[in-house]
Amino acid sequence: MDKPIYKRILLKLSGEALLGKGSFGIDTNVLKFVAKEIGDVHALGVQIGIVIGGGNIFRGMEASTKGIDRVSADYMGMLATAMNSLALQNALENHGIPTRVQSAIGMKEIAEPFIKRRAVRHLEKGRVVIFACGTGSPYFTTDTAASLRAMEIQADVILKATNVDGVYDKDPVKEKDARIFSKISYTEVLTRNLKVMDSTAVSMCRDNNLPLVVFNIEKIGNIRSVVCGKPIGTIIEGEK
Repeated sequence: MDKPIYKRILLKLSGEALLGKGSFGIDTNVLKFVAKEIGDVHALGVQIGIVIGGGNIFRGMEASTKGIDRVSADYMGMLATAMNSLALQNALENHGIPTRVQSAIGMKEIAEPFIKRRAVRHLEKGRVVIFACGTGSPYFTTDTAASLRAMEIQADVILKATNVDGVYDKDPVKEKDARIFSKISYTEVLTRNLKVMDSTAVSMCRDNNLPLVVFNIEKIGNIRSVVCGKPIGTIIEGEK
């Protein structure tokens, strides 16, 4: 059997990953697929934390360019992540996986407050923990929230799930000759301005020497393969 090389992971999902073929909201078939993929990794005994975006429902930065106050727009985006978190929690529990949602914004009727020690205890007990509402502060993306939570729970790696196979030197959708990297340093990602995660998130990973793996979540078994150390996607790490 495959053996995981990571004991504790932080999985970063974009809200757009839940769109499926739609233009808004949550595709329940995609939700079930993602839950099953996470379940396969959970069955290996890996401790799983998740940060999910809200772009399938509301994008704060985009809304702020259309006249909505940036702070208000960012809080609205955080609430969208809470909706996605509850949907994913339900899908995981339908697969028999115990799950907790912790929110950076107080909403005690539907989620626990984020408390590091409680989150770690949940992970140690085999529960998946979904971190909702980003950092709880405007002007920070869910990418930055993923880096922050990963360091707070002392994750071994961040897994950045995307709809492409890894990190390319240019946009693979627009450029047919785009070249994928198997490995790349944080510094090169920043200097090349590669759109992997925002610069704050990448800098935090670099400063704390936290590896980041970018991979395609749409392919069956990819999360499990990455967790088991197979050469899937792109590894971003410090220079040796």
